[in-house]
Amino acid sequence: MRVIAGNHKSKSLETLEGRHTRPTMDKVKEGIFNSLQSIEGLGLDLFAGSGSLGIEALSRGMEKVIFVDQNMRAVKVIHNNLKRLDLAHQAEVYRNNADRALKALSKREIQFDIIFLDPPYEKGLIDKALQQIHSFDLLKNNGIIVCEFSHREEINTKPFEEIKRYHYGLTDTCVLHKGERHG
Repeated sequence: MRVIAGNHKSKSLETLEGRHTRPTMDKVKEGIFNSLQSIEGLGLDLFAGSGSLGIEALSRGMEKVIFVDQNMRAVKVIHNNLKRLDLAHQAEVYRNNADRALKALSKREIQFDIIFLDPPYEKGLIDKALQQIHSFDLLKNNGIIVCEFSHREEINTKPFEEIKRYHYGLTDTCVLHKGERHG
């Protein structure tokens, strides 16, 4: 796995070993980022795994990313990748489950410009995370949420507006928007 574009283009990333993780394929990651108009501000990489999506965002100009994963090995891999690319100063990394992490972030009164959701497939975790993001008001107006999920999975994107959806074999992605769009 590698960084696709930006300041760290083509640099390799450490991945997690084992059958419980599923790194985002390069073609999926490239499709996700090519669909986004701007990469800036504060990002959240929830269910971060190796940190691939958040690191790609940092490479493309995002100022800061908060990474969250409940797996100790994942957190270690994220730290290693950030250190290797000299990005640790632009990141916070937490070992926590999504529910507790979103609640803790709401107490900090943080709002994100972009949120990446790439949880284990077919467990209903995206729907739950979207509802919490909405109820805790964690996404800025005009903010974007990028979801990656199984092609067999139906997700409820409300109250966010789905603006794009892509199919990559067994993987689907969608880009959601908060607020009114003009143009």
